[in-house]
Amino acid sequence: MLTAIQMDPIASINPRNDSTLILMLEAQARGHALYYYTPKDLHMRDGAPAAHACPITVRPDATDYYTLGEARTLPLSEVDCVLMRQDPPFDLAYITATHILERASPRTRVFNDPGAVRNHPEKLFPLAFPKFLPPTLISADPDAIRAFHAEQGEVVLKPLYGHGGRAVFRIARDRANLEALLELMFTHAKEPVVAQRFLPEVNTQERRIILIDGNICGAFGRTPASGDIRSNMRVGGTPVPAELTPRQRKIAQEVGAACREKGLLLAGLDVIGDWLTEINLTSPTGLRQLKTLYGLAPEKDFWDAAERRG
Repeated sequence: MLTAIQMDPIASINPRNDSTLILMLEAQARGHALYYYTPKDLHMRDGAPAAHACPITVRPDATDYYTLGEARTLPLSEVDCVLMRQDPPFDLAYITATHILERASPRTRVFNDPGAVRNHPEKLFPLAFPKFLPPTLISADPDAIRAFHAEQGEVVLKPLYGHGGRAVFRIARDRANLEALLELMFTHAKEPVVAQRFLPEVNTQERRIILIDGNICGAFGRTPASGDIRSNMRVGGTPVPAELTPRQRKIAQEVGAACREKGLLLAGLDVIGDWLTEINLTSPTGLRQLKTLYGLAPEKDFWDAAERRG
């Protein structure tokens, strides 16, 4: 089986925590021939997708974790499976890559399904589950955001297409930083932003739930760094063992059924208390944490599911 991995530069990852790397290690252990390329190496000539890709060997060694072979043009028609694992921003370059990958031959499976990823942005997809959604406004109108803040009292503002906890701000009841943040967000950008009621449970009840083929693979808590509201591991959040409440399981089951139907094999749900805030589909993280915290093998579950679909 020939598997290609479309990801950010592999030299830049943290091999101790990276989820893509453990997926590659498991694929290699199953006998897959691996090729690696970055999104800028993807192209399409006369309707045929291809990538300037290198064969790659990976190792579970944090100081020496990969070796690249000689690059060649790899038609995606030769590939059995593509893992689309580059991080956002979810911009026009990202969207273009999903269109190119959709043109892969019928024998080439792409995970996650590129059309489904494109059509379900991570902060918009939760809107399909309104009963699980905290009070939320998507808008590029500063007056609408001011009114939402006045109604809710304390809110969080974040970019609609951002990731990793970057540019996420808490607006207190006194509105001390609201005007400055509206100016920052809208002076140069035209995209709407997300405004959500601030959920104080973020300090104790934030959960990352990993879904594989729509099923709950595992979950863990994330504790924000001192003085921060962001629990993302990339900005200092700490993963901790945690149980799911019945409502959190209900959220995961309903979202999982939708993901399975749409060809979204791997998803990471962000849940705070009783509320669904994001559905991560582009390059969900947390697989390594499930291994470390509980001794689970989510990479095996992933490839079992992918091979069933292949």
